[in-house]
Amino acid sequence: MKRSRAATCIALAAALLAAATLTATGDEVGVSEDAILFGQAAALEGPSSVLGQRMRQGIVAAFTEINAKGGIHGRKLQLVSRDDGYDPDRSVAQTLRLIEDDKVFALIGAVGTPTAMATIPITSARDVPFIGPVSGAEFLRDLELANVVNIRASYGAESETLIKHLTEDRHFTRIAIFYQDDSFGRDGLTGVKIALAKRGLELAAEGTFERNTRAVGAAWRTIKRAEPEAIVMVGTYGPSAEFIKLAHRSGLSPTFVNISFVGATALAKELGSDGEGVVVAQVVPFPWDRSIKLVADYQAAQKAIDPTLTPDFVSLEGYLSGRLAAAALENLGPNPTRAGLLRTINDVGRFDISGSVVTVGFRAIETPPKVFLTVIQKDGTFRAIDRL
Repeated sequence: MKRSRAATCIALAAALLAAATLTATGDEVGVSEDAILFGQAAALEGPSSVLGQRMRQGIVAAFTEINAKGGIHGRKLQLVSRDDGYDPDRSVAQTLRLIEDDKVFALIGAVGTPTAMATIPITSARDVPFIGPVSGAEFLRDLELANVVNIRASYGAESETLIKHLTEDRHFTRIAIFYQDDSFGRDGLTGVKIALAKRGLELAAEGTFERNTRAVGAAWRTIKRAEPEAIVMVGTYGPSAEFIKLAHRSGLSPTFVNISFVGATALAKELGSDGEGVVVAQVVPFPWDRSIKLVADYQAAQKAIDPTLTPDFVSLEGYLSGRLAAAALENLGPNPTRAGLLRTINDVGRFDISGSVVTVGFRAIETPPKVFLTVIQKDGTFRAIDRL
C-alpha cells in the first residue's frame, strides 16, 4: 500500500522519538496481577465535551460488564480519562501523562482528528495500542500505523453514503459544504469532493469555521449565495446547530446532512424544533433497536452503571471499543503485552461482539465497517433510514 504524506511524517517523528526512548524491561506496563489499565485523552470539558463524555460512558459500561463477569483472565479492566478540550497541544500533554505518569497499557476512545494527528507520533514511537479513535480520518487507516485499531468507517465512506443519498434518492445537484477549518474538516471536504466527482459534480460553495467556536456567520453568508439544495456539514454539534438555526432564520431551508462526528443526540438537543429533517450519518447500529443483541447488551450495561443513562450513538461506539479490547485480551491469554494485543487484533481481524461482527486491519479492507443514515424527527428523536 502506498504510504501517505501524513503517514510518512508520522513514521519519521516516531523514529526520532523511538531513538530517544529506552526500551522498558520487566513486566508489561499497565498490567498488574489483578488489573489492566487503559487511558483516554478526550474532550471532557468545553464546547465539544459531550463527545468525550459519552465515549467514556460507553467504555466504562463495557469494562464494568466485563469486570462483573470476572474480568479478563482474572484481571479487571480500568480506565483513566484526561481532558484535552479537543485541542492538539493539550492532547499531547495529556497523552504523555497517561503513558509516562499513569503508565497505561493502551489508549482507547481518543476523540478527534487534529488531536490524533498530534498524538499518534507519540503512541507509535512507544508501540502503545491506540484503540477505537473517534475519527474517520484517512491517515489513521494507513496500515503502516501498526498500533492504530480503527473500528468506525472512514469519513470517505460516510461522504460517499451521504452524497449517494443526496444525488440518487433526492436528485440534488447543487450541494455545498460547511466544514471545520482543520485536518478533520479538510478530510471531510476531500471525501465529499471525491464522491461528487464520481457523479460528474462539483461543490456549489464552501464555508468554514474555526474549531471550538460558533463563529459561523461568514460561512453562511458565503454558502447562501449559491442557493444550495443541500449542505454537507463537517463539524461538532455546537457550530453545526448554530449554522442550521442561522439558515432557518434567514428563511432558507436546504437539506442538512452531517458526518457522524457531529454527535447526533447532542445536535438534536441543541436544535430543538429546528432539527426536524436533519440527516446524520452513523457508524454504529441504531442504539434504540433492542432486536440487535449488541444494542440490547449495551443498554443493559449502561443501566447497570446508571439507570438514568439513555441510549446514544457515541456511547454505543465507546461500548463497542471497550468490548473489542476485552475480546482481544481474552483471545491473547493470561500474559498480555502491548505487542501481543496488536498482533492478536490484526491476526484475528474479525471479532464477534454480541452477534455483530467488527472487522479491523486488513480485514476492514475486505469488509469495510458499515455506514448508516438517520434523520431527526419533529420530537427530537431519530429514525433509521435506507431511503427517504
